[in-house]
This record gives sequence, structure tokens and C-alpha cells, in this order.
Amino acid sequence: MRTLVDLNADAGESFGRWRLGDDARLIPLVTSVNIACGWHAGDPATMTRSVELARDGDTAIGAHPGLPDLSGFGRRAMALSPTEAAQACLYQFGALQAIAAHLGQEIAHVKPHGALYGLTIKDESAAEAVVEAFASAAPGVRVVLLAGPVSERLAQRGFPVVREAFADLDYDDSGHIIIEPDPQAKPPEACADQAEAVLRGEVRSVDGKPVPVDADTICVHGDRPNAVDIAEAIRARFASAGVRLAPMTEVADARG
Repeated sequence: MRTLVDLNADAGESFGRWRLGDDARLIPLVTSVNIACGWHAGDPATMTRSVELARDGDTAIGAHPGLPDLSGFGRRAMALSPTEAAQACLYQFGALQAIAAHLGQEIAHVKPHGALYGLTIKDESAAEAVVEAFASAAPGVRVVLLAGPVSERLAQRGFPVVREAFADLDYDDSGHIIIEPDPQAKPPEACADQAEAVLRGEVRSVDGKPVPVDADTICVHGDRPNAVDIAEAIRARFASAGVRLAPMTEVADARG
């Protein structure tokens, strides 16, 4: 079982006066946070507050670019070419990078959101375009992709990829995650069970099939109603198992 892993959360997904998630409690519980950059959620004030929470919680900061679909929360598919996918990520990364720099912080990673993340799973050319864009524009910034064949091939080619698994999402038999349009509360201990299974290298699909997983980071979604309870359960489980949490860049560097 792996004993070093990153715990990340998608957060900063409020918009204006509309609030989503308990970021003030969740962000200090994780070692890396993915902050929405304004297209699927987030706005300048929310992004600023999220960076401040990460700074105060000693949590590594990442950009969480999505599709330009506020009403659909970026979870509805759109037809983007690989070049357009890369440009969308760079554009939103730049917005968060400016806010972070103003607060004396750096962006360590970028993780596509929702349907844009799904595009990098289904279309390897899109994933390649994204990692190539950041290798050129922001050397050293890690790109988070689903743990599996696509991320493995790109990592083997030398791209700074971080392989991700999920504690609070189900997997299908092919090893793809099943994204919920409207996340509901999940039993925290069941999510902790799945997080521990990730460290052992295998999770179960919804049909009970074993799915191999080799991940550097494990995600909890901030828009799930009991995300804080889930993160606390995972931290407690890892502590009892002697697992150390560290930011994803440290975990990926240790992996080599």
C-alpha cells in the first residue's frame, strides 16, 4: 500500500452572492486545492478568497478551468478541438495566476473541471494538447489527469502529469469515473474505504469489477453537501494507516 499521497479538493465554486460548498472548513483539510477560474464557477472575489484560504491553510494552489457554462456548472459536454481545450485552460489559469501573484502565492498545478476533464479522458489528443501547452507556457506546473492509460502514456513521455483518483465518485468497468450532475451526500466511511482502496491499487466498479488504479492524488468534491465530513473521514483513516499527506508536486516528485 502506498504511504504518501495528496488529498485534493475542487473548491472556490461559488459565484457572486451564490454560495456553494464550505471552503473555509474544507480547504485546510486537504493538501492541494483546485480553484474555479470563472467559466463554470468562481468570480474575482471568490477566487481571491479561495487563494487566501489556501495560503492561510498552507494548502497548495491549483487552477480548475472549466467550460464556459455557468448554468450547467461546466458539466455539460461541448465540442472543443484539442487546441481550443488547451487555450481554455491557459486563459483561465492566467486569471488565477494574476490573483495568486497579487497575494504572493504561486500556482502549482492545473486540473480541468467536469466535461473538460472528461474530454481529456476520452480524447488523448486533447489531454496531450493541454499538457504540451503548460509545458511551454508554465514549466513546472503539473497537469492533473485521471489515473489510467492516457496519463500513463503522457507521463512516460516526460510530461509533468499527476495521476488522480476519486474517493467520492463511482467507477465504471472501463475505469472511467461516473460524474454526477447533482452530487448528493455520500457515507464518509464508504468514501474513506475507496480512498484506502486507491492506495492499495484497486477499486471496485459499480458492477463489482476490480479496476486497477495507480494515483498520486485523491479528490473530494467541494460541491458535495458533506464534503467536509468526507475529508475528515479520509484523513482519520489515513492517519490510522500511517499514510502521510503531502502536496501533489511532492508526491509526484517522490514517485520519480
